[in-house]
Amino acid sequence: MGTLMTMRDTDRALVQAASAVAKLRCRSVAHTLATAARTADGRVISAVNVARAAGGACPEVVALATAATQGVGELETIVTVGDRGRNLVTPCDACSHLLLDHFPALRVIVGPPENPKVLPLADLPQQANHDPNNLPDVVASADT
Repeated sequence: MGTLMTMRDTDRALVQAASAVAKLRCRSVAHTLATAARTADGRVISAVNVARAAGGACPEVVALATAATQGVGELETIVTVGDRGRNLVTPCDACSHLLLDHFPALRVIVGPPENPKVLPLADLPQQANHDPNNLPDVVASADT
């Protein structure tokens, strides 16, 4: 079972930031997910996915690249939303591994939008892809 972490006001603000980007920028099949990541110094980096028929880039990868471009040394917390901000989406397995390689202490916000949870990224179960209906069992069991 994963370790639940305290949901801070800054975490709620991060969910709101990702949702705002999703509502503004996710208006086509090319952009369906938005990510917001908070840096260790409090800056927020936002990104959207780039989808195409033969693949594309998840928003977490775009956020990681943006962080590198901006000289960010550490990301503290990340959240991805889908359905124009109405669902929180768990990072896919490939993105989870990539993020863990670069930011092993990263916190991730997951679960239902009305009751989100914060977990260490390392505690998330593997996800095959970005499926908003495939939330981690650890989040569901944390409420019991």
